[in-house]
Amino acid sequence: MNILEINHMKKAFHGLEVLKDISLTVKEGEVVSIIGPSGSGKSTLLRCATMLEKMDGGDLIYMGEYAAKDEGGKSVYAEKPELKKFHHYFGLVFQNFQLFPHYSVLKNITDAPVSVDKISKKEAYERADRLLKQLGLSDKRDAYPYQLSGGQQQRVSIARALALQPKILFFDEPTSALDPILTSEVLKVIKELAEQKMTMIIVTHEMEFAKELSDRIIFMEEGIIQEQGTPEEIFASENPRIRDFIGKFKS
Repeated sequence: MNILEINHMKKAFHGLEVLKDISLTVKEGEVVSIIGPSGSGKSTLLRCATMLEKMDGGDLIYMGEYAAKDEGGKSVYAEKPELKKFHHYFGLVFQNFQLFPHYSVLKNITDAPVSVDKISKKEAYERADRLLKQLGLSDKRDAYPYQLSGGQQQRVSIARALALQPKILFFDEPTSALDPILTSEVLKVIKELAEQKMTMIIVTHEMEFAKELSDRIIFMEEGIIQEQGTPEEIFASENPRIRDFIGKFKS
């Protein structure tokens, strides 16, 4: 089953086309990595897929239902009450954590399930405790973000996204703000999620990680998907732009 389908997504800022014509599908349990140079539109793709930005044109489909439908070259979104449902389908992990600094770890994780999903505090706390244990953070339950390392903060933000039990998780360069030791800490968590068949789209510059973990890799440049395929296909690509890009990270 397709968790996500995007057809002919377009997005411009102040007349500058950032996404020119993006189409992709993501099946349940699939891990898709998106790679490409800075400014190629990777983060904008994620922001449009998670409705933080509105597409100018194209379809956005979750679980076979249209969150936005292209009508005459313009994206028309579902009504607001209907859109709320779509927000339950995905979670987003940012590169700079975006935790609430005045909330404890526990409150950061339980706030949305209680206030948005209206689940009981008891269930939210049980869910949070399970996630904290899974992510090796049980002893940080009552800590505040400033008391945590960057790697711990990113793991809390992953727990916060998982607490809403999404169908698909989006990661926007989840390790770009971390040093190598903390990076490996976070990548280990993402690998464990992949082993549990969590559906994920990961924008990353970690080439070896993308090669090892992904079912499919998408190479984006200048607002379009230049090539996509298995890790083996992408890493053996004859496309000079891809070879050059991957080579920069391997050297």
